[in-house]
Amino acid sequence: MELRHKPIKRVCATTVAASAGALHRISEWRIDHGTFVDFGFLLVGFSASRRLVRLGITCKLQQTSEHGTPIVWLQSQDPYFPSDIGAQLLHTKPEINFAVVNGAPNPLTLDNLASLNNLGGSQIYLTSVDDITKNPAWLNGVKPDANGKTNGATSATVVVNDHGAGNVDAFYFYFYAYNQGNTVFGQELGDHVGDWEHNMVRFKNGVPQSVWYSQHSYGEAFTYACLEKQGLRPVGYSAKGSHATYATSGTHDHTIPGLNLPGGPLEDHCDKGVKYDPISSANFYRYDAASGAFTAYDGNSPTSWLQFVGQWGDQEYPRSDPRQKNILGISAATKYVSGPTGPRDKALNRTEVCPPNDNVKCFVSPVLRPHCKGFGLTHDGWKHWQDWLLVLCTLKQKYST
Repeated sequence: MELRHKPIKRVCATTVAASAGALHRISEWRIDHGTFVDFGFLLVGFSASRRLVRLGITCKLQQTSEHGTPIVWLQSQDPYFPSDIGAQLLHTKPEINFAVVNGAPNPLTLDNLASLNNLGGSQIYLTSVDDITKNPAWLNGVKPDANGKTNGATSATVVVNDHGAGNVDAFYFYFYAYNQGNTVFGQELGDHVGDWEHNMVRFKNGVPQSVWYSQHSYGEAFTYACLEKQGLRPVGYSAKGSHATYATSGTHDHTIPGLNLPGGPLEDHCDKGVKYDPISSANFYRYDAASGAFTAYDGNSPTSWLQFVGQWGDQEYPRSDPRQKNILGISAATKYVSGPTGPRDKALNRTEVCPPNDNVKCFVSPVLRPHCKGFGLTHDGWKHWQDWLLVLCTLKQKYST
């Protein structure tokens, strides 16, 4: 395949059959950060150890190896690292109302997981075979190496939805075997087996426009231009234990969904601890919104698991379970809650960069960290106050002497 000098931009309408090793010998390719393939407009990444094989689609090879794909900093004290998605199935069994599902495939694999949809579907919980209060080792996941790769573990999934007319959404999903909740009044709340977090990058004609950061029951959106970046890659910060993904380091209160304050009763804590480069440990898929089908870009990665509609963790333990704890018997203040649904349930065909929410207006902040100390306000990202806060900040900055 002919490759020109900078900027490298070779359109190919035939199968790509070049290995990462071959590309590594071309000095212009920054293969240490991943080799990227632009499927029409969107760049998605393959690590240097992967082969670009049998991609029977029109593509562009470009020298833009860091363009738009997130890099994540894990909190320095977090013991729960990203985990292998398939390995999770080896440590769980499908249950409905705490009873094992009859007729379920054994062993469960990423290739047969969707068969559970016919045996209970959304009622099914992938329940730990171990007592999680004993903290079995598999809950801790795999610590990324110095380059951010979870060696031996496919801990991330990239899903691409091409809306047409140059509009493309790329979802970067990060999987953790365990979510450790926040501590309130000395009691840990909101722990669960299985944890899916994500960023979504919205592209227009190949240029990233905005980025969504998932946080608990909602999240925040920012313009790509205002975000902290490593090279051209937007940076995210994973909160200790909960893995909620924020655009800035520091403390974030999430008591009110979608409203990110610098302190409060439910705090997440982020810092630049361990580097995690999700695309170095990911599989890559195209999502067809009309059919709901997923297609692996490499033609080999399993797709069945993406159709699973159940929960990736235990069902919330009843109060009668000695492992369960509540604050003052309040059901919303429970230590162990149910596991989450998977990528399929994360509004993959959303209209706005934010997922639909009847209670929160989608707002894409053009400012990463607004500081209006003169008004007694300092917080990272905003939702309910966005209209007047932006006006007040702008007026103060413009007219203050």
